[in-house]
Amino acid sequence: MKKFTAFLLTVSLVLGSAGMVLADETETEPTLTPEEKSEGVMTHEEYMAAAVDDEVTIETYVQAKQSWWEDKATLYTQDHDGAYFIYNMTCSEEDYDKLEVGTKIRVTGYKAEWEGEIEIAEGATFEILDGEYVAEPLDVTDLLGTDELIDHQNELVSFKGMTVEAKEDADGNEAAFVYNWDGSGQDGDDLYFDVSLDGETYTFTVESYLCDNTTDVYNAVKELKVGDVIDMEGFLYWYQGVNPHITSVAAAE
Repeated sequence: MKKFTAFLLTVSLVLGSAGMVLADETETEPTLTPEEKSEGVMTHEEYMAAAVDDEVTIETYVQAKQSWWEDKATLYTQDHDGAYFIYNMTCSEEDYDKLEVGTKIRVTGYKAEWEGEIEIAEGATFEILDGEYVAEPLDVTDLLGTDELIDHQNELVSFKGMTVEAKEDADGNEAAFVYNWDGSGQDGDDLYFDVSLDGETYTFTVESYLCDNTTDVYNAVKELKVGDVIDMEGFLYWYQGVNPHITSVAAAE
């Protein structure tokens, strides 16, 4: 009997060394790379192809937090394939504090569109996952005025060598920027300024919830002069056309 038991033990060891799973071995979940999605989660391509009002589930990474109030959070997020703007997601203040740049989240909600901006609508839910990814800004200067630009909607992007153009303030005077889109605001409100490239002029914004009047970018825009040539970074927001939310402004290199 002892010889037979020893024989079985020998067979078990040989099979195990050959790569077969023994009964007492524990299988583990596969580890996903930052580019991979969990089962049942949409790719960015599938998300963009979904119809407005369809339920969507995505995995993405926080790139900036725009605002929180009354248990609602608005986020700029991105993965390796594209970006997702998440509007008024259900979120406690405690959880909002955990959403640092690079944090991976799984979000379930409904796809929406507002004035050309594709987003996940108010009321989405989320969970925090293991993983981290921080996007590098993509230079889209050469895509301004082309149909390809919208393919990068909500991504972190950069613009190089653009010239500040004159706007008209509420009193009809020439200005490098105005408070609110029509000049009706005051310090602390959104900043709007015009920049040009190759004869075309575009309106860019410093969104005050994202970058308030204590931030470097807000104060940098207030110091701009018509004719300045600048480089910028920000999120490629859309409102009846391209309307980037700018997070960094500096003199052109």
